[in-house]
Amino acid sequence: MSLQFCQNFIRRGTGCIKLHHQKSNVQFISRTYSVAATEQSKQSQTDEFQKFNCEFEESVHAIRFDKEVRAVIIRSLVPGIFCAGADLKERLTMPASEVGPFVARLRAFVSSMETMPMPIIAALDGAALGGGLEMALACDLRVASDSAKMGLVETRLAIIPGGGGTQRLPRIVGPAIAKELIFTGRVIDGTEAHQIGLVNQVVEQNKEGNAAYHRAVELAEEILPNGPVGVRMAKIAISRGSEVDLASGLAIEEQCYAQIINTKDRIEGLVAFKEKRPPRFQGE
Repeated sequence: MSLQFCQNFIRRGTGCIKLHHQKSNVQFISRTYSVAATEQSKQSQTDEFQKFNCEFEESVHAIRFDKEVRAVIIRSLVPGIFCAGADLKERLTMPASEVGPFVARLRAFVSSMETMPMPIIAALDGAALGGGLEMALACDLRVASDSAKMGLVETRLAIIPGGGGTQRLPRIVGPAIAKELIFTGRVIDGTEAHQIGLVNQVVEQNKEGNAAYHRAVELAEEILPNGPVGVRMAKIAISRGSEVDLASGLAIEEQCYAQIINTKDRIEGLVAFKEKRPPRFQGE
Protein backbone atom coordinates (compact mmCIF):
# COMPACT_ATOMS: atom_id res chain seq x y z
CA MET A 1 0.00 0.00 0.00
CA SER A 2 1.34 3.43 -0.88
CA LEU A 3 1.25 4.65 2.69
CA GLN A 4 2.08 8.10 3.93
CA PHE A 5 3.87 9.18 7.07
CA CYS A 6 1.42 10.89 9.39
CA GLN A 7 1.25 13.96 11.55
CA ASN A 8 -1.24 14.65 14.33
CA PHE A 9 -2.72 18.10 14.81
CA ILE A 10 -5.08 18.94 17.62
CA ARG A 11 -7.57 21.77 17.23
CA ARG A 12 -8.11 23.91 20.30
CA GLY A 13 -10.37 26.83 20.90
CA THR A 14 -7.27 29.00 21.14
CA GLY A 15 -5.27 27.52 18.31
CA CYS A 16 -2.89 24.61 17.80
CA ILE A 17 -0.01 23.23 19.84
CA LYS A 18 2.58 21.07 18.09
CA LEU A 19 5.19 18.88 19.77
CA HIS A 20 8.00 17.05 17.95
CA HIS A 21 9.25 13.59 18.84
CA GLN A 22 12.89 13.89 17.82
CA LYS A 23 13.37 10.37 16.47
CA SER A 24 10.02 10.01 14.80
CA ASN A 25 8.28 11.04 11.61
CA VAL A 26 5.13 11.49 13.67
CA GLN A 27 4.22 14.72 15.42
CA PHE A 28 2.00 14.69 18.48
CA ILE A 29 -0.05 17.24 20.28
CA SER A 30 -0.67 17.09 24.01
CA ARG A 31 -2.32 19.48 26.49
CA THR A 32 -6.03 20.21 26.37
CA TYR A 33 -7.69 19.52 23.07
CA SER A 34 -10.78 18.12 21.49
CA VAL A 35 -10.26 17.12 17.86
CA ALA A 36 -7.21 15.21 16.65
CA ALA A 37 -6.57 15.31 12.91
CA THR A 38 -4.25 12.60 11.66
CA GLU A 39 -2.72 14.05 8.52
CA GLN A 40 -0.95 11.78 6.05
CA SER A 41 1.48 13.98 4.25
CA LYS A 42 4.41 12.13 2.72
CA GLN A 43 4.46 9.19 0.34
CA SER A 44 6.46 6.17 1.47
CA GLN A 45 7.47 2.92 -0.19
CA THR A 46 6.18 -0.50 0.74
CA ASP A 47 9.51 -1.47 2.32
CA GLU A 48 8.91 1.38 4.80
CA PHE A 49 5.55 -0.04 5.82
CA GLN A 50 6.77 -1.50 9.07
CA LYS A 51 8.34 1.82 10.13
CA PHE A 52 5.19 3.70 9.21
CA ASN A 53 3.02 1.11 10.93
CA CYS A 54 4.97 1.41 14.18
CA GLU A 55 4.87 5.20 14.13
CA PHE A 56 1.19 5.33 13.28
CA GLU A 57 0.37 2.86 16.05
CA GLU A 58 2.36 4.98 18.50
CA SER A 59 0.28 8.01 17.55
CA VAL A 60 -2.94 6.01 17.81
CA HIS A 61 -1.83 4.67 21.19
CA ALA A 62 -1.11 8.19 22.46
CA ILE A 63 -4.56 9.39 21.43
CA ARG A 64 -6.37 6.23 22.53
CA PHE A 65 -5.70 6.77 26.21
CA ASP A 66 -6.12 10.55 26.31
CA LYS A 67 -9.59 11.25 27.66
CA GLU A 68 -9.49 14.81 26.38
CA VAL A 69 -9.59 13.69 22.75
CA ARG A 70 -13.23 13.55 21.77
CA ALA A 71 -12.93 12.99 18.01
CA VAL A 72 -10.25 12.05 15.49
CA ILE A 73 -10.12 13.09 11.84
CA ILE A 74 -7.99 11.19 9.33
CA ARG A 75 -7.08 13.08 6.18
CA SER A 76 -4.35 13.28 3.55
CA LEU A 77 -2.24 16.28 2.58
CA VAL A 78 -1.35 14.69 -0.76
CA PRO A 79 -3.51 16.48 -3.39
CA GLY A 80 -6.10 14.19 -4.93
CA ILE A 81 -5.08 11.13 -2.91
CA PHE A 82 -6.30 9.81 0.43
CA CYS A 83 -4.38 6.56 0.06
CA ALA A 84 -4.05 5.01 -3.37
CA GLY A 85 -3.37 1.40 -2.40
CA ALA A 86 -0.43 -0.90 -2.96
CA ASP A 87 2.85 0.00 -4.61
CA LEU A 88 2.57 -2.73 -7.24
CA LYS A 89 6.21 -2.50 -8.32
CA GLU A 90 7.29 -3.20 -4.76
CA ARG A 91 4.75 -6.00 -4.36
CA LEU A 92 6.00 -7.64 -7.55
CA THR A 93 9.45 -8.12 -6.03
CA MET A 94 8.16 -9.20 -2.60
CA PRO A 95 8.90 -12.89 -1.84
CA ALA A 96 5.78 -15.01 -1.41
CA SER A 97 6.86 -15.79 2.14
CA GLU A 98 6.61 -12.10 3.05
CA VAL A 99 3.18 -11.44 1.55
CA GLY A 100 1.16 -13.10 4.34
CA PRO A 101 2.95 -11.27 7.19
CA PHE A 102 2.73 -7.97 5.28
CA VAL A 103 -1.03 -8.28 4.82
CA ALA A 104 -1.44 -9.41 8.44
CA ARG A 105 0.34 -6.24 9.62
CA LEU A 106 -1.97 -4.18 7.43
CA ARG A 107 -5.01 -5.94 8.86
CA ALA A 108 -3.86 -5.33 12.44
CA PHE A 109 -3.01 -1.71 11.62
CA VAL A 110 -6.50 -1.07 10.23
CA SER A 111 -8.18 -2.85 13.15
CA SER A 112 -6.27 -0.68 15.63
CA MET A 113 -8.02 2.33 14.13
CA GLU A 114 -11.44 0.70 14.39
CA THR A 115 -11.05 0.01 18.12
CA MET A 116 -10.26 3.60 19.07
CA PRO A 117 -12.68 4.60 21.86
CA MET A 118 -13.66 7.97 20.39
CA PRO A 119 -15.35 8.63 17.02
CA ILE A 120 -13.00 8.45 14.02
CA ILE A 121 -13.89 10.43 10.89
CA ALA A 122 -12.27 9.81 7.50
CA ALA A 123 -12.07 12.89 5.28
CA LEU A 124 -11.84 11.63 1.69
CA ASP A 125 -10.75 14.45 -0.61
CA GLY A 126 -9.03 12.13 -3.07
CA ALA A 127 -8.60 8.54 -4.19
CA ALA A 128 -9.11 5.85 -1.57
CA LEU A 129 -8.32 2.58 -3.30
CA GLY A 130 -7.54 -0.89 -1.98
CA GLY A 131 -5.93 -0.59 1.43
CA GLY A 132 -6.70 3.12 1.46
CA LEU A 133 -10.43 2.45 1.34
CA GLU A 134 -9.99 -0.29 3.93
CA MET A 135 -8.57 2.34 6.28
CA ALA A 136 -11.62 4.52 5.69
CA LEU A 137 -13.97 1.57 6.24
CA ALA A 138 -12.49 1.12 9.73
CA CYS A 139 -13.53 4.66 10.66
CA ASP A 140 -16.88 5.38 12.29
CA LEU A 141 -17.86 8.09 9.83
CA ARG A 142 -16.76 8.96 6.31
CA VAL A 143 -17.08 12.30 4.52
CA ALA A 144 -16.16 12.48 0.83
CA SER A 145 -15.88 15.12 -1.84
CA ASP A 146 -17.99 14.47 -4.91
CA SER A 147 -14.82 13.97 -6.97
CA ALA A 148 -13.17 11.46 -4.60
CA LYS A 149 -12.65 7.99 -6.06
CA MET A 150 -13.19 4.82 -4.01
CA GLY A 151 -12.87 1.14 -4.73
CA LEU A 152 -11.63 -2.24 -3.58
CA VAL A 153 -9.86 -3.16 -6.80
CA GLU A 154 -7.88 -6.19 -5.68
CA THR A 155 -9.69 -8.72 -7.87
CA ARG A 156 -8.20 -6.94 -10.89
CA LEU A 157 -4.88 -8.34 -9.65
CA ALA A 158 -6.27 -11.81 -8.94
CA ILE A 159 -6.23 -11.25 -5.16
CA ILE A 160 -8.82 -10.15 -2.60
CA PRO A 161 -8.95 -7.25 -0.14
CA GLY A 162 -6.80 -8.32 2.80
CA GLY A 163 -7.10 -5.41 5.22
CA GLY A 164 -10.64 -6.20 6.32
CA GLY A 165 -12.41 -5.00 3.19
CA THR A 166 -14.33 -8.23 2.57
CA GLN A 167 -15.79 -7.97 6.07
CA ARG A 168 -16.32 -4.27 6.69
CA LEU A 169 -17.70 -3.27 3.28
CA PRO A 170 -20.69 -5.69 3.40
CA ARG A 171 -21.43 -4.60 6.96
CA ILE A 172 -21.69 -1.02 5.74
CA VAL A 173 -23.40 -1.28 2.34
CA GLY A 174 -24.84 -4.80 2.51
CA PRO A 175 -23.52 -8.10 1.08
CA ALA A 176 -25.07 -7.76 -2.39
CA ILE A 177 -23.60 -4.32 -3.14
CA ALA A 178 -20.28 -5.29 -1.55
CA LYS A 179 -20.05 -8.36 -3.77
CA GLU A 180 -20.80 -6.30 -6.85
CA LEU A 181 -18.11 -3.75 -6.02
CA ILE A 182 -15.47 -6.33 -5.09
CA PHE A 183 -16.23 -8.82 -7.89
CA THR A 184 -16.04 -6.07 -10.52
CA GLY A 185 -13.26 -4.03 -8.91
CA ARG A 186 -15.35 -0.99 -9.73
CA VAL A 187 -14.24 2.51 -8.73
CA ILE A 188 -17.01 4.93 -7.76
CA ASP A 189 -17.07 8.63 -6.96
CA GLY A 190 -18.19 10.35 -3.78
CA THR A 191 -21.71 10.96 -5.03
CA GLU A 192 -22.36 7.29 -5.77
CA ALA A 193 -20.63 6.30 -2.55
CA HIS A 194 -23.14 8.43 -0.66
CA GLN A 195 -26.05 6.95 -2.58
CA ILE A 196 -25.14 3.41 -1.50
CA GLY A 197 -24.31 4.39 2.07
CA LEU A 198 -20.56 3.95 1.81
CA VAL A 199 -20.00 7.50 3.06
CA ASN A 200 -22.14 9.47 5.48
CA GLN A 201 -21.91 12.77 3.64
CA VAL A 202 -20.74 14.07 0.28
CA VAL A 203 -19.72 17.66 -0.45
CA GLU A 204 -18.79 19.52 -3.61
CA GLN A 205 -15.03 19.78 -3.92
CA ASN A 206 -13.52 23.24 -3.56
CA LYS A 207 -10.55 24.87 -5.32
CA GLU A 208 -8.23 23.97 -2.44
CA GLY A 209 -9.18 20.30 -2.68
CA ASN A 210 -10.07 19.97 1.02
CA ALA A 211 -13.85 20.29 1.13
CA ALA A 212 -14.33 16.89 2.77
CA TYR A 213 -11.86 17.79 5.50
CA HIS A 214 -13.67 21.02 6.32
CA ARG A 215 -16.99 19.18 6.49
CA ALA A 216 -15.38 16.55 8.72
CA VAL A 217 -14.26 19.30 11.09
CA GLU A 218 -17.82 20.61 11.19
CA LEU A 219 -19.09 17.12 11.91
CA ALA A 220 -16.54 16.66 14.69
CA GLU A 221 -17.56 20.00 16.17
CA GLU A 222 -21.15 18.75 16.33
CA ILE A 223 -19.92 15.84 18.45
CA LEU A 224 -17.76 17.89 20.82
CA PRO A 225 -20.52 19.47 22.97
CA ASN A 226 -21.92 16.06 23.86
CA GLY A 227 -20.89 14.01 26.87
CA PRO A 228 -17.65 12.23 25.93
CA VAL A 229 -18.37 9.21 28.13
CA GLY A 230 -21.81 8.88 26.57
CA VAL A 231 -20.40 9.13 23.05
CA ARG A 232 -17.76 6.48 23.80
CA MET A 233 -20.30 4.13 25.36
CA ALA A 234 -22.64 4.68 22.39
CA LYS A 235 -19.80 3.70 20.04
CA ILE A 236 -19.19 0.49 21.97
CA ALA A 237 -22.88 -0.36 22.11
CA ILE A 238 -23.38 0.19 18.38
CA SER A 239 -20.15 -1.41 17.19
CA ARG A 240 -20.40 -4.52 19.35
CA GLY A 241 -24.16 -4.76 19.23
CA SER A 242 -24.25 -4.76 15.44
CA GLU A 243 -22.19 -7.97 15.40
CA VAL A 244 -24.61 -10.03 17.51
CA ASP A 245 -28.31 -10.92 17.73
CA LEU A 246 -30.78 -8.37 19.12
CA ALA A 247 -31.04 -9.90 22.59
CA SER A 248 -27.26 -9.92 22.97
CA GLY A 249 -27.08 -6.40 21.59
CA LEU A 250 -29.60 -5.16 24.16
CA ALA A 251 -27.49 -6.77 26.87
CA ILE A 252 -24.45 -4.89 25.59
CA GLU A 253 -26.46 -1.66 25.62
CA GLU A 254 -27.48 -2.35 29.23
CA GLN A 255 -23.86 -2.89 30.24
CA CYS A 256 -22.80 0.32 28.52
CA TYR A 257 -25.58 2.29 30.15
CA ALA A 258 -24.52 0.95 33.55
CA GLN A 259 -21.08 2.47 32.97
CA ILE A 260 -22.65 5.93 32.66
CA ILE A 261 -24.99 5.97 35.67
CA ASN A 262 -22.40 6.97 38.27
CA THR A 263 -20.50 9.47 36.13
CA LYS A 264 -20.16 13.15 37.01
CA ASP A 265 -21.08 14.03 33.44
CA ARG A 266 -24.52 12.43 33.74
CA ILE A 267 -25.32 14.58 36.78
CA GLU A 268 -23.86 17.65 35.07
CA GLY A 269 -26.12 17.07 32.08
CA LEU A 270 -29.23 16.93 34.29
CA VAL A 271 -28.21 19.97 36.34
CA ALA A 272 -27.38 21.99 33.21
CA PHE A 273 -30.77 21.12 31.73
CA LYS A 274 -32.52 22.24 34.93
CA GLU A 275 -30.52 25.49 35.05
CA LYS A 276 -31.04 26.09 31.32
CA ARG A 277 -27.32 26.44 30.53
CA PRO A 278 -24.84 24.53 28.34
CA PRO A 279 -23.35 21.54 30.18
CA ARG A 280 -19.67 21.51 31.08
CA PHE A 281 -18.68 17.90 30.58
CA GLN A 282 -15.33 16.68 31.91
CA GLY A 283 -15.33 13.10 30.61
CA GLU A 284 -15.73 11.70 34.12
